Amino acid sequence: MCSSWVVLAFCCLGQLLKPQLAAPQLATNNPTLTTVALEKPFCMFDSSLYPNKSYVINLYAMKESASVISSLVTDNRSKPLDSTFQQTSGGQLGPYKAALFNVPSCTSPPKLADVGDVNKVSDVLKQYLFRIGDDGTCLYDPNFLAVCNPPLAPDTTYRFKYVLLDSTEGIVKDQTLWSDPIKTRRVKLPLKIDTWPGRRSGDMIVITSILSVLVFLLLAGFLAPLSLYWNLKPFTCPPGDQKILLQRQGVCLRLFNKVNRGHS
Repeated sequence: MCSSWVVLAFCCLGQLLKPQLAAPQLATNNPTLTTVALEKPFCMFDSSLYPNKSYVINLYAMKESASVISSLVTDNRSKPLDSTFQQTSGGQLGPYKAALFNVPSCTSPPKLADVGDVNKVSDVLKQYLFRIGDDGTCLYDPNFLAVCNPPLAPDTTYRFKYVLLDSTEGIVKDQTLWSDPIKTRRVKLPLKIDTWPGRRSGDMIVITSILSVLVFLLLAGFLAPLSLYWNLKPFTCPPGDQKILLQRQGVCLRLFNKVNRGHS
């Protein structure tokens, strides 16, 4: 029996038997364009755990467009699939293993109250959630040997599954259902970004208007003396040797006539 509301919250997840999005208080802006943060499977596999055994959790991901037939994560000997992101075209052809981690403790879950402590919040989040799509370099690192967890595709729907693995025997002991569809965010085109003043505060509009007027007055004050100077300055043809003056004679004459007409 769970002894506190914190443990109760995690125990209730076992009744759902499917991965859940992390609480918005702990994972803001979730999902993002390329990541999805899930709650770790606290208390989901308690009935399948036995003493003196070693277990790990495999996390699988696939695009919703993958077929039901290809959604299996074990072979006919109950061995877990080790399909990679590349082999499944990012989950398009079937599930790929996105992560491997220890079974989270149901008896000592992270204390959510510690999120307000800047010295503890990082550890709490690591214990509480896992972020799929959080490794932007593993695909391009030839020396990377761990499970690759590359970025997800924007505006794409995925499903996720937790699998309990007996690490000694190397066989699957239990697994959750596939999660509900979870869609990553869509890239917002610049033309669709709302810049209407109604979205801005009144103070911003007033400040912007004042600055615009000041810039206009400064430009007008700067250009007025220049205009007066050029109108009063007598026109002279640029100096140069006789050959250059002959080549420029036509241009010089036209400019001279134009300036004279302007002064008349």
